[in-house]
Amino acid sequence: MKGYALVDQTDDYLLINKAPGISVHRDEAETGLLQQISAELNCGPLYLVHRLDKMTSGLLLLARHAQAASILSQQFQQRSVEKYYIALSDQKPRKKQGLIKGDMVRSRRGSWKLTSGMNNPAVTRFFSCAPLPGLRLFLLRPLTGKTHQLRVALKSIGAAIIGDQRYHSAAEAFADRGYLHAWGLAFDWQGQRREYLCDPDIGELFLQAPVTLQLESWKPPGSLAWPKS
Repeated sequence: MKGYALVDQTDDYLLINKAPGISVHRDEAETGLLQQISAELNCGPLYLVHRLDKMTSGLLLLARHAQAASILSQQFQQRSVEKYYIALSDQKPRKKQGLIKGDMVRSRRGSWKLTSGMNNPAVTRFFSCAPLPGLRLFLLRPLTGKTHQLRVALKSIGAAIIGDQRYHSAAEAFADRGYLHAWGLAFDWQGQRREYLCDPDIGELFLQAPVTLQLESWKPPGSLAWPKS
């Protein structure tokens, strides 16, 4: 597996579709991925301005110089970047759409859990539908950027993500990947609105026709009537 596919390239940033199972966190693998991209595209050093979990595929924005890195990182920190994710679960959620909100606290062995506290809450809006029997497709819009936020949010409503070996009790038995994908990004750059969508291309369940048809009906996700509560 190459690890990524190029989605867009400008003088200021690259946008890639990261493959599942590739780390972008601060370990040896992160340096390897960015160095690999830089060498293959001959584009000079790259700067990570946000992160995706190792199991998560999809859109990852990389700055091409320090000034762009500073501006883009600030936009993510200020929550002005619109982010859209899709996920699949084989469990029935306690609610089908709405808002998932609460403080996240550390649990056992590096995991997190959602609480009813509201001191510094993780906030996620979502829709869901059942494209196939026994399969629930989620469209998620995180309004904050906490570690494992979406994985913990879906776990908290009884619908852990298929293939999530940390939060799904039966994940190792049947999944060819973790079924969380960073589907869309929208942000302002130099006075222009930049909007990107990238459908998943890895994962047997993501590629089933009812799932892909539902994704088409959700485009563009920013124009949907997102639930407030």
